[in-house]
Amino acid sequence: MPRSSITGRPVMITGAASGIGRALAQRLSRLGSPVAIADIDESGLKETAASLSGRVLTRALDVRDATDVQRFADEVRDWLPAPLAAVFNNAGVAVTSTVLDATPEDDDWLWDINFHGVVNGTRAFLPILVAQDDGAIVNTSSVFGLVGMPYQSAYCSAKFAVRGFTDSLRQELRGTGVRAVTVHPGGITTNIARNMRMRKDPEGRGRSREQLAAEFEAITMTSPDKAASIIHKGLEAGKARILVGPDAYVFDALARLTPTHYFDVLSRVQKLLRPEQKEMA
Repeated sequence: MPRSSITGRPVMITGAASGIGRALAQRLSRLGSPVAIADIDESGLKETAASLSGRVLTRALDVRDATDVQRFADEVRDWLPAPLAAVFNNAGVAVTSTVLDATPEDDDWLWDINFHGVVNGTRAFLPILVAQDDGAIVNTSSVFGLVGMPYQSAYCSAKFAVRGFTDSLRQELRGTGVRAVTVHPGGITTNIARNMRMRKDPEGRGRSREQLAAEFEAITMTSPDKAASIIHKGLEAGKARILVGPDAYVFDALARLTPTHYFDVLSRVQKLLRPEQKEMA
């Protein structure tokens, strides 16, 4: 794969109001990169912008709106002080539900952001990179884009789709100076679980969204800052797929070694680590 450094060069990041997106913006800005940041959360986006030390372009953006994403790409092209080094399609949300009880509107909301938002960002910014014959499209999938998990059918399907879309794009870009990279974070301590859509406890145990979010946060293994460091270093090393966090390597290995029984293994491991829990949270 082509290997060109992104450090100190302009980048674009969606989902930059919090979590991994904010941490990436802060890290790359600190290292000298002009940063174009976007998010639907205008308040959080302003907080991110205020924390950056270098040049920044800020844009309130709903990644579901392909036309507006294209307008933002045009704005970034006009703003660029140098060739664009990387496009981070990172915005994401969560839904938890059984397939039996799934609400179509919730699933559509998630797919429109987690998958179609990535497609919209890729289509809008790819022409800029192709014209330069340089740069990276960096699409955030998940460890749930490597394995399917109960109560996460919408999330897993979208993240598997991001993985397939980006893998296909990578093959199309062979022989060019542009690369396509998938990022597969494990459990990262962000607010995604607290902002998820949930109609009821999918296991029928009566837990609230806040309780489920607290359980998720109790088992996360990686901070946003650490995740940003891993992603940045992976790009600098020319990786096409970046696993984020020690749990990501476990999921990846289990998907390869036991592709139809990995959840049984994970459940047994969790019972050993958390004997008070009878099942995966």
